[in-house]
Amino acid sequence: MSDDPSPRQAPARTLFLGSGGFAVPILEALAGAPRIDLVGVVSAPDRPSGRRAELTPVPVTRRARELRLPLLQPDRIRSPEAVAEIAALRPDLGVLADYGQIVPAAVLSIPPHGILNVHPSALPRHRGASPIAATIEAGDPIAAVFLIRMDEGLDTGPIVAGTSWSLAGDETAPALEAEAARRGAALLIATIDDWLAGRRPAVPQSTTGVSLSRPLRREDGRLDPTRGATALERQVRAYQPWPGSFVETAEGRLIVHAAEVAPGLPSDAPGRIEADGSGLALTTTDGRLRLTDVQLAGRRRTDAASLRRGAPALAGQPVVLR
Repeated sequence: MSDDPSPRQAPARTLFLGSGGFAVPILEALAGAPRIDLVGVVSAPDRPSGRRAELTPVPVTRRARELRLPLLQPDRIRSPEAVAEIAALRPDLGVLADYGQIVPAAVLSIPPHGILNVHPSALPRHRGASPIAATIEAGDPIAAVFLIRMDEGLDTGPIVAGTSWSLAGDETAPALEAEAARRGAALLIATIDDWLAGRRPAVPQSTTGVSLSRPLRREDGRLDPTRGATALERQVRAYQPWPGSFVETAEGRLIVHAAEVAPGLPSDAPGRIEADGSGLALTTTDGRLRLTDVQLAGRRRTDAASLRRGAPALAGQPVVLR
C-alpha cells in the first residue's frame, strides 16, 4: 500500500510559444520539468539572413530542434491552419515567452489552464515589446519578472506570480535579459504545480502606473545630445545589441558600444565630438558622454583613444542631427 495519499497525475500536456533568446532558458526548464510533457513548441519561421540570405532559425527554434521537440512555425498564428494544428496537440497548459506575435482568442481558449506569459518587467510598468530596454533606459532601480495568465490585451492579463531584484545601474540589455530569463524560468517551475492544481489565484493588474514599451527601430539608436549625458549613457546600455547607439559625423557613422558620464567644460557646445583626455566624448546639454568602446563605419571596433589616433579629424566635429 502506498504511503502517498494523493493519486499520481499524468504530466501536463504543455505547449510552449517563444522565439527570442530570452525564451530559451524557459523552454529548457520546461523540458526538464518532471510534471511537464512538452507536446509542441510554436516559434517563428526560419528567415533569410546574411549576405547569402541563408535560412536561419530563431534561438527557440534552434534549441527545440536540438531537444527534438515537436515544432510548429506558422507565419501567422491566427490563421485557421495554425489554430487547428495547435488544437490537435490537446495541450492542458500553454507557456509563452518572447514570442513576437499577438496570440488570438482562438488559441488562448484551447488549453484548459490557459497560457502563462513570462514577462520581464514590473507589470503594469513596461508592458509591450521592449521591456528590458525600457527598464534600463528609464533608470529603474529594480527589475522584475511576472507570470500572467494571458488575455486578449497586450500584457494586461492577471498576475499569477512575480519576483523582483535591485539593479546596480550598470546593466546592459543582454546581461539583464539573461538574468531575467534565469529568474523567470525558476519562477515558472516554482509556480506551475500550484497553478495546475488550482492553488494559485490570478490577481488583476493595478490600473495605475501603466506604461507601454514599443518595438525598437534602427533610427531609435541615434544619440540625441539634447537629452543629456545620463540619459544617453542609459540608452547605450539599453539598446544593445539592437538597435545599437550611434552618431553621424563627417567621417561616417560612429557606433558607440559603451560610454560613461563625464563632467562637461564651460566651453562645451552640445552636439560635438570633442577631445577628452586621450579619448573622445560627445558633448550634451548636461555634461559629456565619454566614449569608451566605439566603431567608425568600415573600421574595427576599438577604444576611443585608438580611434582618435587613427581618425584625428573626429575631434572637434559637430554631429549630424536629424
